[in-house]
Amino acid sequence: MKKILICAALILALIFALSACGSAGGKTDDAVIDYGSSELYSQQDMDEAIAAIEKEFSTWKGCELHSIRYAGDDCSSEDNIRWMNQLNEGAGYTQCIGFVSDFHSPVKGDGQDAWQYDTEYTDWQWWLARTDGGAWELLTWGY
Repeated sequence: MKKILICAALILALIFALSACGSAGGKTDDAVIDYGSSELYSQQDMDEAIAAIEKEFSTWKGCELHSIRYAGDDCSSEDNIRWMNQLNEGAGYTQCIGFVSDFHSPVKGDGQDAWQYDTEYTDWQWWLARTDGGAWELLTWGY
């Protein structure tokens, strides 16, 4: 009986530890998404790009994503596609997409972060590119 109780206690401790690890990353669950209107991209196209953004954001310890919005079809210009191809030479991107987001930085940290603590960041840019029919690749982000 003691072995069963010890095993149960260890399993509960492991579950608690794993759930604590999952909460350390950036929070994206409550983010408001604004798809705007696009003649170039469907909501599914945008959702695939947003998933790449959220994957990166989820690694930002202690940050909380408030909103993300499509930057508009004008961002998908030939100049920006050329820029994306310069960022990843040889990729042959044919499409690019831009988003902006608002998020809050960690209230406090370990001094190793690049964030200004307890600060609201607005209009943070995200740039992704892909070849026709390919997956979106997150290439750059920031102001």
